[in-house]
Amino acid sequence: MNERFMELCIELALDGMEKKGHGPFGAAIVKGNELVAVGTNQVTSTWDPTAHAEISAIRDACSRLKTFSLEGLEIYTTCEPCPMCLGAIFWARLSAIYFGATRLDAASANFDDRYFYEEIEKPPQKRHIPMKEIMRESCIQIFDAWKASGNKISY
Repeated sequence: MNERFMELCIELALDGMEKKGHGPFGAAIVKGNELVAVGTNQVTSTWDPTAHAEISAIRDACSRLKTFSLEGLEIYTTCEPCPMCLGAIFWARLSAIYFGATRLDAASANFDDRYFYEEIEKPPQKRHIPMKEIMRESCIQIFDAWKASGNKISY
């Protein structure tokens, strides 16, 4: 853990807010004491609801390192990651998460993701956005083809 990386995240968040109108979030991905990538919340400037600071940093790190696995690297972020970002962090295989504010702190600034946590806990058929299974057997055949494939890259 290195406070200078969190200080950088705070600077990124403030700079993004003041100069670009971004949301108040910043993230950095590091390997040891080396900065690999940074990201800020760019949802409103890019019209992309997935452009959270953590996602932006992950995309930048993977692009720079030419890999989809960030195993052995760590992420610093100004706020506890939302469910989407947490999922991306798990998929990227980051080794540690250091965060500043909590999700309750974010909720007090109208960044409340409690709804998402509640929806994830529900069975798919009880969620607010209807989820219906369709053509399952045909879709399972895709997984069977994947398992039989000789040229797959596991991730």
